[in-house]
Amino acid sequence: MSRPRSQAEYLARLVPPSVAGLNRRSLLAGAAGAGALLGTGLLAGCGDSDSGSGGDAKSVSLGSNQSDPKPKDVVAKVMDGFKTSSGVTVAVNTVDHNTFQENINNYLQGKPDDVFTWFAGYRMRFFAAKGLAGDLSDVWGKLDGYSDAFKKASTGDDGKQYFVPASYYPWAVFYRKSVWQQRGYQVPKTLDDLNTLGAQMKKDGLNPIAFADKDGWPAMGTFDVLNLRINGYQFHIDLMAGKEAWTSDRVKKVFDTWAGLLPLHQPDSLGRTWQEAAQSLQQKKSGMYLLGLFVGQQFSGADLEDLDFFTFPEIDSTIGAKALDAPIDGYMMARKPKSKDAAEKLLTYLGSKDAANITVKNDPSTLVANSGADTAGYTALQKKAAELVGSATEIAQFLDRDTRPDFASTVIIPALQQFIKDPKDISGLLTSVENQKKSIFTS
Repeated sequence: MSRPRSQAEYLARLVPPSVAGLNRRSLLAGAAGAGALLGTGLLAGCGDSDSGSGGDAKSVSLGSNQSDPKPKDVVAKVMDGFKTSSGVTVAVNTVDHNTFQENINNYLQGKPDDVFTWFAGYRMRFFAAKGLAGDLSDVWGKLDGYSDAFKKASTGDDGKQYFVPASYYPWAVFYRKSVWQQRGYQVPKTLDDLNTLGAQMKKDGLNPIAFADKDGWPAMGTFDVLNLRINGYQFHIDLMAGKEAWTSDRVKKVFDTWAGLLPLHQPDSLGRTWQEAAQSLQQKKSGMYLLGLFVGQQFSGADLEDLDFFTFPEIDSTIGAKALDAPIDGYMMARKPKSKDAAEKLLTYLGSKDAANITVKNDPSTLVANSGADTAGYTALQKKAAELVGSATEIAQFLDRDTRPDFASTVIIPALQQFIKDPKDISGLLTSVENQKKSIFTS
């Protein structure tokens, strides 16, 4: 496959006329199983699933979901570093982030790129168990600078490694220091404090909490943190694994609490992207924003220096506020790359401190996973984020990474969007989620 001249051209190749008119919801509506998207043709790569020889190839392909300008540029710089050090050229095929995630099954069962961006946690283990990813245990034998926790997050159910961590980012509540200093706002320590602060922000003409869920996944972060604060880490993980009932009083309490907070959230969120919500914070129209550290991509210069955060406040004093989402991003290998040697060489480089150093120098909105990297260039925000993750008692990967991908895409996204649109019938909504969960997790 020749490289397209633009992302738009690449996506045009991916979407055949027969499905070009379908929106995400209609396309996913019937996708109850892990392979339900097989055959839609929405995601394709340059790899060859029928090959996999270990030849000394001088090129390798990378399927990337890093479609926003800043991370896309960082990926390009890292690949340039690999070419300089190895002489191997990387053909980077960038696809819109949501398109990539929602069509990953078809992609991996077709002809994926040799290496592809993905996530640690359940989502990595799921595809490894399905035999849709290459064993990277040999690559891990060449890596250093990773803690046992990162290696565990990269290990499949069979004890082999299938993932190379590159970066991670905590979710927290971001705000502009100058706005808070001007208004005399104080960091809330409890849910009552948050509600009181939100009410004051409304009086001051601000959207208390910037909010967007056009793409489906941002609201998952709100659910995660409320569940972690109300029910604790283990219940949250068990719920994601299908071991707890969505109809339980504990889950209902999460949604009841969220319903009480919705009036503080920026209205019309289903028509807004996370970038647009971040811009409302940047423009001092919103007082707070619960999101990942990547929110910094929408800030620069003095505005970025003005950005700060706090962890979501305590709701239950017996549970506290130490658990958080801190997803790990990284890379995996196709089950049969066209050149296993070239693919493993790339993955070894991606796990090196050299690659991490390039990321540190070019992206102030993430933290690198390799402890050997030179982090002297971290901004104050990055240093504080690293300290937050270091002080966490439990770390979740994020809802759509801690559960089955089909359950997240076809059940949770529409359920959360329905709740945001009409939060009155929580019991009916959760009954529907539980029924669909039983069907999916027993399939």
